[in-house]
Amino acid sequence: MRVAVASDDFLNVTGHAGKAVRFLVYEAEANVPPREVGRLDLAADLTIHEFRCDGPHPLFGMRAVIAGSAGAGFVRRLAEHGVETAITAERDPATAVSHWAAGTLAPPGPHDHEGGCGCNCG
Repeated sequence: MRVAVASDDFLNVTGHAGKAVRFLVYEAEANVPPREVGRLDLAADLTIHEFRCDGPHPLFGMRAVIAGSAGAGFVRRLAEHGVETAITAERDPATAVSHWAAGTLAPPGPHDHEGGCGCNCG
């Protein structure tokens, strides 16, 4: 199954998923190391914060999206397309995907979406 990880630098899990433009894409399954299969570098108008759901979106083809933080709007919009949102304190993308597939992903820290934009976008 395909899992996208928000990553501003393509090295670390990053937060504010609704405004993220870069995602690592992994093929994931339980008990198998995740394999990076692609990268998304979205235009600004394709962030979930800006996207108006008026057509297909690359994240809608994922089974899950992992990020350091996400607001309720992000979670809701992806869920409408059958995509799970997983929030974590884990910073290594491959480790986060591996733990997600095993059902052992570390929960988020106390910083999640504090001081955010207030838009409920995620």
